[in-house]
Amino acid sequence: MQNKIILFEEKQYLGHNRLSIVIRTALAIFCLFSYYLSENQNSYNLNIFHIQNNSDSGFIFFVLGICILILSAALTFVLHIETKVYENFIILEGFWTSRKIKIELNTINSIKKTKFKRTIFQRAVYNLHNRGVIKFYTSGQDFIELNDEANFTYRIGSQKAQELYNILRPIIKI
Repeated sequence: MQNKIILFEEKQYLGHNRLSIVIRTALAIFCLFSYYLSENQNSYNLNIFHIQNNSDSGFIFFVLGICILILSAALTFVLHIETKVYENFIILEGFWTSRKIKIELNTINSIKKTKFKRTIFQRAVYNLHNRGVIKFYTSGQDFIELNDEANFTYRIGSQKAQELYNILRPIIKI
């Protein structure tokens, strides 16, 4: 496989997923706001987060908020999906313990490029089987849908969906 020519390559990183960014940001804001309230509880008479006999309890929220922000920044470098298109197949590689997925292009019956539903948040998935559809997504608004002879539908999310479609369209014989 090393001597094959790569026609298309795309890397998608875990830290770029909108849903994950919103969740991590909300948690960090909550922690930092809790720290602020615990340090300034004299000016605000709110003792929601007060822990008895521990004057440094707010510092835990501060450290936790900073750790969440650092984790969020580090996730922008963690590879989630790597898509490689060769002449006769597509290789989808996940991170860490995920298996490589090889899709033979000579078994594909149809290809189309579509957009995800108009929701703001899509969770990142790799090789998710749901109702006959196998999904691969990290970020982006478009995906390529491939149907094969075994009635499997592959939805490959991409930030470069039009480029991927333009490369796959001439290869797939319909």
